[in-house]
Amino acid sequence: MAQTRAEQMVARLQSMQAAVPDIEASAVVSVDGLTIASALPAEVEEDRVSAMSAAMLSLGERISSELGRGDIEQVYIKGNDGYVILTAVGEEAVLTVLARKEAKLGLIFLEMRRAAADLTKMI
Repeated sequence: MAQTRAEQMVARLQSMQAAVPDIEASAVVSVDGLTIASALPAEVEEDRVSAMSAAMLSLGERISSELGRGDIEQVYIKGNDGYVILTAVGEEAVLTVLARKEAKLGLIFLEMRRAAADLTKMI
């Protein structure tokens, strides 16, 4: 039986997390804040992550544009307990990743770029 688009996207998120074990969770969110696909732990509120991710990417795009930094590549937030990293997936979606505080960011950025390219084709 063929996988649905959402199932293919979840499988891609899961393979990204398997490739980089420091990625604890991930989701693809529409620019209007709705979850398209997710590999989030049960304790994470999907709707809140989706809404905040869309808002954060939108704000990042505006800041980058207003301050002459060009098209946005990613937004990342470093907290005491780890990172939240956002990158665009085409024009209509956002890839959000939650990573451990000891994560190797270069590896995560690389894997996110690869995943975003694959996910863009699925949207």
